[in-house]
Amino acid sequence: MRVFTSVDELAAAVGETLGPGPWQRIEQSRVDLFADATDDHQWIHLDPVRAASGPFGGTIAHGYLTLSLLPSLASQLYRVQGVAMGVNYGLNRVRFPAPVRVGASVRATATIAEVSPVQGGVQMVASITVESDGGGKPVCVAETVSRIYPAR
Repeated sequence: MRVFTSVDELAAAVGETLGPGPWQRIEQSRVDLFADATDDHQWIHLDPVRAASGPFGGTIAHGYLTLSLLPSLASQLYRVQGVAMGVNYGLNRVRFPAPVRVGASVRATATIAEVSPVQGGVQMVASITVESDGGGKPVCVAETVSRIYPAR
């Protein structure tokens, strides 16, 4: 875990790679809850028997479930002290090069690509790669945009 003592220290770390972070296991129960929350009940995510003979040999997590884990995975990589608030501002690019098989674990690595001033704080662009313990291609590659507002 990298702790930045200020947004200025964060800005000075552009180009730095953080991580990898700890592994997080993806259980079927989490996939089921995500399906209910998003009304995406496709069999490839929810039916272990049918999915066993499908293209991935078992159920897989939704790509958007993997994407939704980025705040949690990133919070295990770095923290900025003296912050009143941080918000997710958006994404510049997202790809899911490989699936996350249910029962696998994932972890993230992030590179601070840019830190620039915005009114009241800074905007940080981070390139985040999520890998699975199954190896091979990354399961998610995303460029996140966050706004960080220091405490006054």
